[in-house]
This record gives sequence, C-alpha cells and structure tokens, in this order.
Amino acid sequence: MDFSQSPITFILIAINVIFSIIGFSNDSFVSKTILWPYGIKREKQYGRFITSGFLHADWGHLFFNMFTFFFFGQQVERVFTYYGLGGKIAFILLYFLALIVSDLPSYFKNRDNPSYRALGASGAVSAVVFAGILFNPWGRLYIYAAIPISYTLFAVLYIVYCIYMSRRASDNVNHDAHLYGSLFGLLFTILLIGIMNPSLITPIIEQFKNPSILGR
Repeated sequence: MDFSQSPITFILIAINVIFSIIGFSNDSFVSKTILWPYGIKREKQYGRFITSGFLHADWGHLFFNMFTFFFFGQQVERVFTYYGLGGKIAFILLYFLALIVSDLPSYFKNRDNPSYRALGASGAVSAVVFAGILFNPWGRLYIYAAIPISYTLFAVLYIVYCIYMSRRASDNVNHDAHLYGSLFGLLFTILLIGIMNPSLITPIIEQFKNPSILGR
C-alpha cells in the first residue's frame, strides 16, 4: 500500500467514508445530497448526480464498495499513469463521469416518481473494476473467499446478473447503476487506450487469446 503511487484512490475513499459517516446520523444531509430524480428535474439539482455517489446506506454497503475500490482503484490509477493514459486526470474523469452516467438510466426512469431515492458509489466502483479487468483479464478472484474465478468470467456473470435483477426489480438495489457503470468503465478505457496509447491494443488482445476460466 503506497499512497504516493495512487493518492486519488485514497482521497476518494476518505471522501466516501466521511460523507457516509455524516449521512448515517444526519437525515437532513442525506435528503439534500441523495439522488432524487424528481427533484433534479424540477429544481435543477444536478449536483445530486455526484453527491449521491459518496453516500452509503450502512456500514456494510460502505465497506463492500470501498474494499473493492481499494484494490482495483490502486491498480487502475497506476496503470493509467504508467502507460501514459492520462494519469490521475483520466482516473478522476473515469470515476466522476461513471457516477453521472451510471445514474442516468435511473433518472430517466424515475424523474416523475417523487418517492424514488438512490445512493452509493457502486456505479463508479463498477467502472473502475471493469477498467482494471481489461488490463488483467485472466486475473483470479475468489467468490465467497473460496471459489476461484477469472476476472473475465466474473465480468460476464456480473453483467448477466445485473440485467436479470434490473428486470425483476425485486429489491432496493440500483442494478442499473451497476450495469451501466461497468459498461461505461469498459468503453471509457478502450477509447482512452485508442486515443492515448494504441500500442497497448495488441498486448491486451493477446492476453484474451490465452484464457483461464479459473484465473491465474
């Protein structure tokens, strides 16, 4: 863990933690910063697209998002810097644009629904995770800390799960944010590589030619 190598990751984690802790005990603060499509449409409160992404429902929600971001955020921030992909500026753009883009489907679906609210960094975290997967497609992670699976297989299953759960709409989780955040992170990074360092395209394609379902 080296702050100097990935300072933006640590700063964003700190902001998420501080914002969320304030929100845990301050309903007025949450009401002013949570994603509320109805209010955004009628009162032009566009800042909610950003502020809502730093709020979390509870400690478990906060921990899971920040734990995931801690590992993938450091990786992506370093890769963007090392390979000349815009460095920390590009990483910041990825994170904040993902916050906005991932919430747009929810906004358009619920802009006339005064009771709808949403919060959490999941859209931005999903974008960072999928950006990281692009550079290490056959890396390994463990489901439930026991079942090995490659990053790429996880990505496919995650997309399918998000689409399925979004259509069911049977819980209070914003699966659309997860889905569109993931897709945005992938597209943003591909475009970034194509513009900033096209020489990376060939080695990335070569990695995909040597699959490992369980990861390595």
